[in-house]
Amino acid sequence: MNSEILSTLLAQEDELQLHYFNNQTAWELGSLIKTAADQNAAPIAIEIYAFEHVLFSYFMPGTNKDNHDWIKRKRQSVMRFSHSSYYTGQYNAAKNRNFETIPYLDPKEYCAHGGSFPIRLKNSGLVGAVTVSGLAQEVDHQMVIDALRIIVAQQAGETTK
Repeated sequence: MNSEILSTLLAQEDELQLHYFNNQTAWELGSLIKTAADQNAAPIAIEIYAFEHVLFSYFMPGTNKDNHDWIKRKRQSVMRFSHSSYYTGQYNAAKNRNFETIPYLDPKEYCAHGGSFPIRLKNSGLVGAVTVSGLAQEVDHQMVIDALRIIVAQQAGETTK
């Protein structure tokens, strides 16, 4: 089992918990990811989902219907398993299991490819997921992590004022 990558991914989930989350936070988070995509000419789709609503959605030029399907499946995995889709994939790989062939999971509804990350509130829990689709799973995951780190830092600065 590759415990190093699993430990890193769990540490990210612990580190990147928010003090609050609302529509404005969703807009800021989605806009940060879109700006990064613009700077890198990355053909990605972005979705911020929380409180049972899509609060932000953007499809860069070069995306297609498949990206929408990937977003949905990645998000569904986060909402069901409460871990990043990348963690879920790495965890199952470490167990020598193919996630998409687990009998009780419909592969049309769930997948374990990186790019979706839980939106958690400190001392509260899971409220949604931020998802990117279009690049290699590690890159999709990292785009989300980079944007969340900015939001977490901004909120930390607000709470120390």
